[in-house]
Order: sequence, then C-alpha cells, then structure tokens
Amino acid sequence: MNKEETLLQKRLLELSRTAYMRGIVTFSDFLNLNELNILHTTPKNLLQSPYETSGGYGLAERQMVAFLPDALYYAFQYPFRILEIQPLNRRFSEELGHRDYLGAVMNLGIERCKLGDIMIDGEKALLFVREELADYVIENLTRIKHTSVQVHTAPELAASYEPRYEELKGTVASVRLDSVLSLAYPLSRSKLTAYIEGGRVFVNGKLITSNGYRLKEGDIISVRKMGRIVYDGVLSETKKGRYLAAIRRYL
Repeated sequence: MNKEETLLQKRLLELSRTAYMRGIVTFSDFLNLNELNILHTTPKNLLQSPYETSGGYGLAERQMVAFLPDALYYAFQYPFRILEIQPLNRRFSEELGHRDYLGAVMNLGIERCKLGDIMIDGEKALLFVREELADYVIENLTRIKHTSVQVHTAPELAASYEPRYEELKGTVASVRLDSVLSLAYPLSRSKLTAYIEGGRVFVNGKLITSNGYRLKEGDIISVRKMGRIVYDGVLSETKKGRYLAAIRRYL
C-alpha cells in the first residue's frame, strides 16, 4: 500500500476501535472501490468491531462504512442524504454529464470523499451527499455550466432500486473477465488488459488483476472511471464453440 492507503487503513482501524470502546456506531466518509477493497482485505483480527457498508442503493459504487458496537440494540441511519438536481427551465437546459455535476458540486468547496454516487436520469440527477453538507448544496448549487438548476431532498430509494441500463448481447470466446469486458467497452484487448492489471477492475467489490478470472452469472463488474456492468450469463453456444453472452451496462 502507498502512504495514502496506509493512512486510510489506520483511520478505518481507529473508527473500528472507537465503536468498540465507546459502544457507538461510527461512520467513515464515502469510500471508492479501491478504498473499499482495502477495508475488505484488512485482516479481521485488526478490526475491533464488525462493519456494514451502504451507498444508498444495492449497486452503489461509493459507499459509507458503519462500524458497529458488539451490543448494538437500536436501528441506525447512515449520515447521508439523497438530493435531486434538475433544471429550472427544461427548454433552456443543456445535456449534462457525470463530470459536469461532480465538478459543479466540488466547485462549492466540497471534497470528493463527502459525495457518494451521482446517477443521471435524463435531465435530472440524484446525488448522495453527507448529511451535514446537504443543505449547503441545496442553497448554493444554482448553476451547472450554462444551465440554472434547483436542488431538493429526494426520498430514500427502495431496496430493489436499479439505475438505468442497456442490455447488450454478443459472442465471446470464453467467460473470462477480459472477454466479457470487451462486450461492454469497444477497446482493444491490450487496453483492457492494462485496465485489469493496473488495478482498475473490481468484481463484486473485490479487486481482480487477472485477465483469466472466470465470471459467474450475476457478477457485478466495476471499472474505475468507466462504470459498471452485470454479467447475466451465457444464453447459448455457437457451432464454432463460442458463447452468446448477455450483460447489462449501467448508464
């Protein structure tokens, strides 16, 4: 681990110790995929209390960790809120991407670790943000690029909530990780190999650095800065021994 990763692990161990010693739930900021992997691969004997994670919905990439005291006897809520961002006037709004929303919020002086996922649904977006910063964002986020926007608190998402996605099908030589990724992203095999070996690909939250990792139906694959897909399995086998596979790519 590098210096930043070592510091993060120490911070997580400290939160775990505080939960155990004081008998309270302690929370981290939002962690990205790599940071969550550091948590999950930390030896259990170093953590003094159990933990749970949540990002507000089942497929969330950025998640907050809750360290729990042994004798937890009450329900608890994660200290984040969901905000809905939408244009004031749809007629004069422009098409906004993930980078536009993220940049506008961070321009308010908010660190990335205080923000969870940003999900775009047509002309609006849902933003997960630390509870203590939610009202500040509501009051101060008034424009993204050239589009005037309004922000308000959105209701919690249902446990079964699933972001928008497109279904893709295609033939692959095998159900290896690199082959299935080539269905979702029109990149060369060498480029995909570089992503996998460079520590940018996670399967079910676990860092995978082997091209030959064999996927199972239902596996969730996340590629840092490129998005997520779900491998839905093999539909049939061709006469030439290739496989017709199906995936969902989240938008």
